[in-house]
Amino acid sequence: MSDLNKLGLAEARDLLRKGETNSVELTESCLKAIDAADALNAFVHKTPEIALERAKAADARIATGDAPAMCGLPIGIKDLFCTKGVDSQAASRILKGFKPEYESTVSQNLVDAGAVMLGKLNMDEFAMGSSNETSVYGNVVSPWRREGDTAELTPGGSSGGSASAVAADLCLAATGTDTGGSIRQPAAFTGITGIKPTYGRCSRWGVVAFASSLDQAGPMTKNVRDAAIMLEAMCSHDPKDSTSADLAVPNFEAMLTGDIKGKKIGIPKEYRMDGMPGEIEKLWSDGAEMLKAAGAEIVDISLPHTKYALPAYYVIAPAEASSNLARYDGVRYGHRATLAQGDGITEMYEKTRAEGFGPEVQRRVMIGTYVLSAGFYDAYYNRARRVRTLIKKDFEDVFAAGIDAILTPATPSAAFGLGEMTDADPVQMYLNDVFTVTVNLAGLPGIAVPAGVDKQGLPLGLQLIGRPWEEGDLLNTAYALEDAAGFVAKPAKWW
Repeated sequence: MSDLNKLGLAEARDLLRKGETNSVELTESCLKAIDAADALNAFVHKTPEIALERAKAADARIATGDAPAMCGLPIGIKDLFCTKGVDSQAASRILKGFKPEYESTVSQNLVDAGAVMLGKLNMDEFAMGSSNETSVYGNVVSPWRREGDTAELTPGGSSGGSASAVAADLCLAATGTDTGGSIRQPAAFTGITGIKPTYGRCSRWGVVAFASSLDQAGPMTKNVRDAAIMLEAMCSHDPKDSTSADLAVPNFEAMLTGDIKGKKIGIPKEYRMDGMPGEIEKLWSDGAEMLKAAGAEIVDISLPHTKYALPAYYVIAPAEASSNLARYDGVRYGHRATLAQGDGITEMYEKTRAEGFGPEVQRRVMIGTYVLSAGFYDAYYNRARRVRTLIKKDFEDVFAAGIDAILTPATPSAAFGLGEMTDADPVQMYLNDVFTVTVNLAGLPGIAVPAGVDKQGLPLGLQLIGRPWEEGDLLNTAYALEDAAGFVAKPAKWW
């Protein structure tokens, strides 16, 4: 069977169980696609030897008849996850040459489930960015193009390599991380599905930290069923992560009935932003109609503190980043600057960090250090934390009133061109996170589902926000939305 790389996880799993293909064939098909797609710059550390070794082991495991759902399925791993003996650079020069002697909990869970790692995926440096233009490896290119135009487009960020690779069928699925929208925004830009689970559902151990109270790993897949399968494999309680929830992980796939009769779906009025493109507005109202037609009740709701979410996020996230990135100092691992005669430890720190961090990371570290400094701690950081509490309470009040899920746009626009925003005011770039950051601040699960295309043929996504720990219910609502939207568009192959 040709084009095995175009399969989703569920389809490939079923073929493997029936003996109609094997993991080695699946893996070889993906490796061939990866080697032919260097123009996308999605895979930055290829691991074909590891992939084929794991594929052979998976085939042996499947033959015994006792294999989990992910066994034998080839996936990509975002470069933020530490992978034993394989470069784990977080797309930063400062971690050049770092090969961990351990495996992150999430990637270990996937290894234990028999998943096949094809390699490491490009991303924004330290996950800081919305367009995948801050990577030391260079920009990731989206497989999508505007109709009649050859301009290179962003796949979104920071999980841009993951989004590009899944959309271009280089792998069956990929891991991503989401601190302020870094799974959901690139998923929406590239016409795939991405879910950020409740904070604490996936372990953060072994994932290079950006903002510890916001970071959460999740799957990026070709459809909702695949997201349910992969999320179950990624989740676990982990004593090594103090924020990991000691909760049983349900069978998310078994919860996909598509029946949402009687569910209450909230439409928050505060997400109707000034200047929102008509296409996004229409997509949103069409999505609400689809859910209504499937039996859900549409309810107008208010999340009054939404307008403060972006400023609060861009205080809290840089503050935590400045603290987390203090460890990259040229002493223990990664890059160390060449010192001049007479340079001391202070000069070593300064030169190493100046050379090792890119401009966006430097900007955020400086903002974070500023808002944590003695004179400004209360004015900025503590105030932002109080605002975060109010945002979280907005959601709690809405869910307490009986709302089951909230429907919003995933992004304020379709994908923009590479280079179109980088020279502008950085705040313009930060506005890409306007619909997604509230979910991280409140620690809630959120999923982006492709729901249509704009007039230039580019994918547009809708976001569903769920109750904490109810990813199964959220996935089921997303499953109903996916079925109603019937999104089947694929990028035309040019790479």
